[in-house]
Amino acid sequence: MELFDLSGKVAVITGSSRGIGKAIAERMAEHGARVVISSRKAGPCDEVASAINAKHGEGRAIAIPANIASKEDLQRLVDETNAAFGKIDILVCNAATNPYAGPMAGINDEQFGKILQNNVVSNHWLIQMVAPQMLDRKDGSVIIVSSIGGLRGNALIGAYNISKAADMQLARNLAVEWGPSNVRVNCIAPGLVQTDFAKYLWENPDLLKQVADPAPLKRIGQPDEIAGAAVYLAAPASAYMTGQTLVVDGGITIAW
Repeated sequence: MELFDLSGKVAVITGSSRGIGKAIAERMAEHGARVVISSRKAGPCDEVASAINAKHGEGRAIAIPANIASKEDLQRLVDETNAAFGKIDILVCNAATNPYAGPMAGINDEQFGKILQNNVVSNHWLIQMVAPQMLDRKDGSVIIVSSIGGLRGNALIGAYNISKAADMQLARNLAVEWGPSNVRVNCIAPGLVQTDFAKYLWENPDLLKQVADPAPLKRIGQPDEIAGAAVYLAAPASAYMTGQTLVVDGGITIAW
């Protein structure tokens, strides 16, 4: 159990009112962490935090709504977490945006800018807000939820994939900078997961077949199947791992 023990740790997870972020928060709480539930709307955040507290004891989770596009909101998220729990040991940048699907020639500047802002720049902002305390303690784990889209070309979600490739490079750069201070930065690259965020992909039978059939496991993923990777990257089990992208995709990237 020591390899995956998060007791005494504080984790902030963005986009954690549903889907992959929610699953990560639930599993980190299960492994002993105190967790901060954050997304744009207060109601869903409160519901997730209340459910975790009901299961693991009062004070295990708090809700701090924040819009990742707002630098002020992100700073408030960090400040309120520090005020409530005294520190941040684990940061999971999970929240993301994809307002456009189609060829790159059809995307407008506002859509492209929003994808890059929310999926890359906002991650940079939040990580830089949290990093100083981790560097001072010489301990911390930053996890960015990227995508296998960042490893491949795709005619439908090209702009999103560009942002996810940038997240992988963000992790590599920060891992080099902060490794001497024992602050680790890694990515998770999920394949298609059955979440509301990706509903337009898996709800389409033809697209679902295109993804599931070539995969060795012959199916798409579930949010909880990504959460274990996040627990690993936050825990002592991954103490010698940094700057890497952990692919969790049912094998699709290795299959013909």
